[in-house]
Amino acid sequence: MTAYPMDLGLFVDGEWLGAAGRDTVPVLDPATGETLGDLPLATRADLDRALAAADRGFREWRATAPEARAAVLSRAAALIRERIDALAAIATTEQGKIIAEAKGEAMAAAAMLDFQAGEAMRIYGRVLQRAPGTRSLVLHQPIGPVAAFCAWNFPILNVVRKLSPALAAGCSIILKPSEETPGSAVAILRILAEAGLPGNVAQIVFGVPDEVSRHLLASPVTRKLSFTGSVPVGKHLARLAADTMMRTTMELGGHGPVLVFDDCDLDRTLDMLVTHKFRNAGQVCVAPTRFYVQEAIYSRFTEGFAERTRRLRLGSGFGADVQMGPLANPRRSAAIAELVEDARAAGGRVLAGGDRSAGDGFFFAPTLIADVPSSARAMNEEPFGPLALTQSFATVEDAIANANRLPFGLAAYCFTENARRQNLLADAIEAGMVAFNGTRLTWPDAPFGGMKDSGFGSEDGPEGVAAHLVTKSVHIS
Repeated sequence: MTAYPMDLGLFVDGEWLGAAGRDTVPVLDPATGETLGDLPLATRADLDRALAAADRGFREWRATAPEARAAVLSRAAALIRERIDALAAIATTEQGKIIAEAKGEAMAAAAMLDFQAGEAMRIYGRVLQRAPGTRSLVLHQPIGPVAAFCAWNFPILNVVRKLSPALAAGCSIILKPSEETPGSAVAILRILAEAGLPGNVAQIVFGVPDEVSRHLLASPVTRKLSFTGSVPVGKHLARLAADTMMRTTMELGGHGPVLVFDDCDLDRTLDMLVTHKFRNAGQVCVAPTRFYVQEAIYSRFTEGFAERTRRLRLGSGFGADVQMGPLANPRRSAAIAELVEDARAAGGRVLAGGDRSAGDGFFFAPTLIADVPSSARAMNEEPFGPLALTQSFATVEDAIANANRLPFGLAAYCFTENARRQNLLADAIEAGMVAFNGTRLTWPDAPFGGMKDSGFGSEDGPEGVAAHLVTKSVHIS
């Protein structure tokens, strides 16, 4: 089906609001550069109305029985599965990822809703024994209205990742997705409304990011901030949130190190890593980026990685044989080009790709650069694109030092069959998530989050709901 044109708008207090009386921004197709539609931006009055509705919605939703909250989330999961083709088409059209990845993203979102529906029924407290006739209780209660901001790279999953734990916990939420990928968020909100969610419980606004964030975070209505995005913006929002001692969950950038030891299954490792590196054109916060490879297999690794990279087919995400789509916007292709030139000037060897693709759209060839010195910009700044960088190492200590060198601490990957080494690396690597001999880090029942500059707090799993709860002790005499 055709994903666009579609009705783009704000969802405030149960009402869809269009462009009348509001500024708009164009939404672009990254595969062609053409305009898909115009997105209305919230006015200050719209934001005030959303805050007032979220305040009322929180009082209503927290008083809703957990099984009723769970039923809404479960119905939404079922509707996503029924409409997976339509949802995936929207995401591919506005974000650029290949259609198979968009379908996988939608299925992951449905699984997350199902899991958090169960968590709505598992918010437990404790009874502490005291003298006969007295009790102490420990209660976990919803924190209140949430202001949530999410990035464009996973326009379905990021939206559900913000909504599902907040709603399971009993919170209301005002969501500001990216203005570059609004259609997926609009579609998810329509599904939740159809599943029975009251209109004042979850709302969606778009606007100038700094203006929206300042307005929502300055309000006494807002009790929690949840943000997915870059480190500089995350630090800025955290400073705003500190003025009201607001609870925060920050999922920020990464620069994923990959440690490849000479006892790994090299061909299997290469097959996994090349596929995972260029998933979503490398626009993934947990993407493997810095590949540190033990000296004995370094040449074989770089040759095999380059060969597989050159074979990747680039094109529109709807192409039947396409393996990597365009970058999401022109900023990314320009940024990657600068990083490639800097790495080349620093002495790196471009073994595959290295340039923008000709024609319309925001395409950049999947790129491998070997022997990149640690001083190169790409080894210190998150590339967030189809750029893989390699260095060799001699000892386990060298590998750990390389992995922990940067202030990022989101995701890391290790490939070794040595169990003792796996235990050592699991303890030593400074990252919120570490994968051994595999690349999957996202599971509905596992926490997702980082450390150091990559943020704090966890999404997904029981930890995702816990981040939306406050603890209260009650002593009864």
